Amino acid sequence: MAKNTKSTSSSIASKASEILTNPNSSAIAKSLAGSALSQANTGNQTGAKMESTASKVLQSEKYSEITKELAASVLSQSNKDR
Repeated sequence: MAKNTKSTSSSIASKASEILTNPNSSAIAKSLAGSALSQANTGNQTGAKMESTASKVLQSEKYSEITKELAASVLSQSNKDR
């Protein structure tokens, strides 16, 4: 299985941290933020379930720009074989 060596950038990690500490952030935004942070300088890859969630967020018009930015980051760190 091919390993994806990408990791979360510092700017995305900072935004993810803000989302996780904001009580008004949606559950989906917090989930994506947690995934993005777990991939910051750790070598972790996005799981299949989170890939699906991130893909749905990117295809929907109801999510904010920051939520879509997190989704794109998470999706870019998915397993290359999936």
